[in-house]
Amino acid sequence: MSRRRPETDPTKVVMYSRTSTADQRNGIAAQDDAMRRFAKAQRLTIVAVEVDCGVSGGERAAERPGFAAALQALRDHAAGVLLVAKRDRLARDVVEAAIATRLVEQCGARIVSADGVSAEDSPDARMFRQMLDVLAEYERSVIRTRTRAALRSRRERGLRFARHAPYGYRWGATSNDPMEPDPKEQATLRRMRTLRSRGMSYRALAERLIEEGHRPRTGKGWHLTLLVKLTRVPSATSRN
Repeated sequence: MSRRRPETDPTKVVMYSRTSTADQRNGIAAQDDAMRRFAKAQRLTIVAVEVDCGVSGGERAAERPGFAAALQALRDHAAGVLLVAKRDRLARDVVEAAIATRLVEQCGARIVSADGVSAEDSPDARMFRQMLDVLAEYERSVIRTRTRAALRSRRERGLRFARHAPYGYRWGATSNDPMEPDPKEQATLRRMRTLRSRGMSYRALAERLIEEGHRPRTGKGWHLTLLVKLTRVPSATSRN
């Protein structure tokens, strides 16, 4: 037997906003404004406002604190609508969008976007929402691919591509300045490669380096996996 959906008030609304980075305060404000204008035009009553700031659209919906709070608000107020500015604010992954929709439906509510995309529950409207979910996931994949390509290009040119430069080097003064050899770390690299070329084991190498005052950037001792990488890959573009 199917589980009966809770009785809810279709005029009560819980607003939900999301941005991918914590500094997108303007994005939250714009979403809030769009939803409030929509609610006023539709004569809906806003009973709660929940936000996820700095949360990726690909992150599991059930694990987002703001979304979890929105679900609880739907239950507490018997609200019949979860209002978002756009469908991609709900999720940028088709599976997660479906899961989020199911979680909202279990509260007896439906998802409505302020741009009107999900204001209807007709077959055409459902198909359109699913198409938007697919496009949102595609867009996310394209952005991720472009970002990786850009970082790879910067890495190949010796420009800043990560928070820390590869061991033996340091970043230039600006993000567009090529990285420079670090004299102290270069000396350590030469010493470890010399000792390794003499047949010294990695464990003995780690101990000898510490004895001679050659210390890693972090931690008290050398990790064997790092030593393997540094002695086998002398390239300036190898990651630390």
